[in-house]
Order: sequence, then structure tokens, then C-alpha cells
Amino acid sequence: MPEPQVVGIGGGGETLEQTRTLFRHVLSLTGKERPRVLHVPTATGDSAESIVNTYERLSALCELSHLRFFPYPPTDLRKLVLSQDAVSVGGGNVANMLAIWRVHGFGEILREAWEQGVVLFGVSAGMLCWFESVVTDSFGPQLEGLRDGLGWLSGSACPHYDGEERRRPRYRELVDAGFPEGIAADDGVGLHYVGTELREVVTCRPGATAYRVTRDGEERLEARELR
Repeated sequence: MPEPQVVGIGGGGETLEQTRTLFRHVLSLTGKERPRVLHVPTATGDSAESIVNTYERLSALCELSHLRFFPYPPTDLRKLVLSQDAVSVGGGNVANMLAIWRVHGFGEILREAWEQGVVLFGVSAGMLCWFESVVTDSFGPQLEGLRDGLGWLSGSACPHYDGEERRRPRYRELVDAGFPEGIAADDGVGLHYVGTELREVVTCRPGATAYRVTRDGEERLEARELR
């Protein structure tokens, strides 16, 4: 059986080409020249804009389709997901997304796909959802800690670490106050997990990387720059 893989992406690159370079690497993990990829835009309420943006970024690299939960998901949801080589989860409101997924049992379907070797990846909310706890703007720009992720990956996570001014100090505040320790990713950085272990940090932005964030401080991790 293929190994379970998740790639959490802290945010897009500075250019469309940088972002495509990162996605090209993620899709190469499927081992397919032109993989079947299902995009899940639940975190934006299935907004047309987010779907179009994803097609602009990904459609040249794969056979892309998308999954809407509004007004309701398709009846063959499990079959659809398990037929993919990869599943892409879009950014947006991670708390709302997880609530909708749970109503429809989608987390269990994703778990089955992950265990069968379907590569799961996503940006921002699509990075956060796999962890136990997350730092999110789901409740407003002040940023809050949410302990309600899918929980496949232990600890907490924070995206946009160098892309949004409040992310680094707020994560520090939360961890110092007892929030679970974890990992943060700059924009353009991918966290490649095999099973539940971090295998590699990659970046499409020179100098961008990821950090282990603990109550003792933060540790800068080495990132391989993609070209």
C-alpha cells in the first residue's frame, strides 16, 4: 500500500509561477504524470471565485475537478474521493469547513483516502485542518486558537507566518498561555508529512521556511528550495 501523505502549505508564493512550482512538486508525490485531483472549496462556501482561482493555478498540471457541498454533496461522495490521486483543500474559514464536513461524514472519507495513498494537500485552512489544534481567523482578524481539527497530525499549526503581521506574535501568546505547541509555515512553504511524521519542508520562496513553536521559543527548520 502507498504511504499516507499530507502536504500543508502556509500560503501561496509571491507569483503565480512560484505557486505553480510548489503545486507541481506536491502533485509529483502522486507518482502520476497527470494526476486526477479533486479540489474542495468548502472553506469559502464553495465560492465561484475560489474555484476559478484554483483552476488557474492547477488545471495545467493535472486532471482537475471540484466538489461542492452546497446545496448538497453528490450521492457518490466516497467513490468520487477514492477515485482521485490527490485532494486539494482550499483556504478560508477552517471552523465552518470542519463543521460542514462533519455533518456529511467527509472527514471519515478523507481518512480512508489518506490511508489508501491519496495525497491530501491544501493552503491555509487546507493546511490547518489535518492538525489537532490551529491558529485561525475563523472568528475574526484577532486570531484565535481552535482545538477542533481532524487530529491526524499532532499538536498545533499556524499558516502565513511571515505573510500576516499578527500571526507570529499571536501564536507565541497562545502557546505561552497553554495552547498546544506545534509548527508554523511561512507563505510559499510546504510541510510534507508521510504518515504522521514530518518528512521534509519545501519552499518556492527563497528564505521562507517553517518553525517549531514551543514554550521554550521557536526553532527554524531547514527548507529545500524548489526550482
